[in-house]
Amino acid sequence: MKNLILLGVFALMFTACGQEQGYNEEAKDEQKEEVQNGEHAVHFGEIIDEEGAIGFDEMLEMMGEADSMYAKVIAKVDDVCQKKGCWMNVYSADGSEAESMFVQFHDYGFFMPLDLDGGLIVMEGYAYRDWTSVAELQHYAEDAGQSPEEIAAITEPVHELKFMATGVKILQQ
Repeated sequence: MKNLILLGVFALMFTACGQEQGYNEEAKDEQKEEVQNGEHAVHFGEIIDEEGAIGFDEMLEMMGEADSMYAKVIAKVDDVCQKKGCWMNVYSADGSEAESMFVQFHDYGFFMPLDLDGGLIVMEGYAYRDWTSVAELQHYAEDAGQSPEEIAAITEPVHELKFMATGVKILQQ
């Protein structure tokens, strides 16, 4: 019994420590590469292209007061979940950081590389506005590596812009 417990502890250690810095195995397994005009394009989820994509600011303008809209959006990555790459925050690729958008991935079907901060992406899916609870905000803050004090300071839910992506293509990392 003692050996079984030790074996379990060692298995957890190797699993937890086995990630390469800045890149997670789930993202590596889920990425799809294609060659376009001699260049490699990296996709996650559904394979998409830039055709018909709009800028982040244009999406905000088109959305107006609507609750949701389907869109293909070009944006810049501000932050990625540092535990698994299961969410990211994006903002305008034009440099305007007035508003950001929280992005998750349809059915947790794919994850992003952990070192994608500052990268330029195109994503397709639904933009929508929704409330994020205090518990969720604290969980995301923990995923982002914030201090216990910063996490404890989160005491109010937030109504924010979100995006459920079905596919992401990295344009520039």
